[in-house]
Amino acid sequence: MSKGADFGVLLRLNPLFADLGPEIAATLAAMSTTRSLRAGDVLFREHDPGDALYGIRRGEVRIETGTASGKRIVLNTLGSGDVFGEIALLDGRPRTADAVAVEPTDLFVLRRADLLAYLGREPGIAIKLIELLCARVRYIAGQMNEMTVLPLSTRLARRLTVLAADFGSEIQISQEQLGAYVGSTRESVNRQLQAWRRAGHLDLRRGRIMLRDKAALSREAALLDGDEEGW
Repeated sequence: MSKGADFGVLLRLNPLFADLGPEIAATLAAMSTTRSLRAGDVLFREHDPGDALYGIRRGEVRIETGTASGKRIVLNTLGSGDVFGEIALLDGRPRTADAVAVEPTDLFVLRRADLLAYLGREPGIAIKLIELLCARVRYIAGQMNEMTVLPLSTRLARRLTVLAADFGSEIQISQEQLGAYVGSTRESVNRQLQAWRRAGHLDLRRGRIMLRDKAALSREAALLDGDEEGW
């Protein structure tokens, strides 16, 4: 399979680009280039220009930021098949976090300048992207609402379920990082994980969580009745 075909598959799986259709995804993929990173290489820093979209062909990238005290907070960990940088691709504003390769990583790169030139020739595609962005805003609003109304156990189970879908039953993540994901403290996360350990849902190792009963966690992560409302 060619480079463009590989990236086209990733774009068709991405919520922002999936509804554009396979032909447009293939066109965008054909515009892409590739880039390789070594473990520890910085892809971009916070405040760098938002000039590209990235797809991970293989490897792992950590999205992180820092506090005023110098502490590093991991916002997300992305693996093979993940696409990121969609918003920066469209608005060109500075990056809001750092992206660092955790291991040797190969990337697809779609440059903003190339996309804008294409949209200038195809205004109908630009309108469709606006509609898809509105859908993304609604999703984010739902996530923010989730942080305020759902209990920690549900938020944590949802995050573990998402991570398991990407990385399998053995998830390499610290409890502090999990706390950053779900808007809680390491201590509160630890109490919930220990309760699930005693129930046989998972095992805990240093820097790792071994999922033993994904079905139980899926039940914990079940959506509340009713639809979330966006604006």
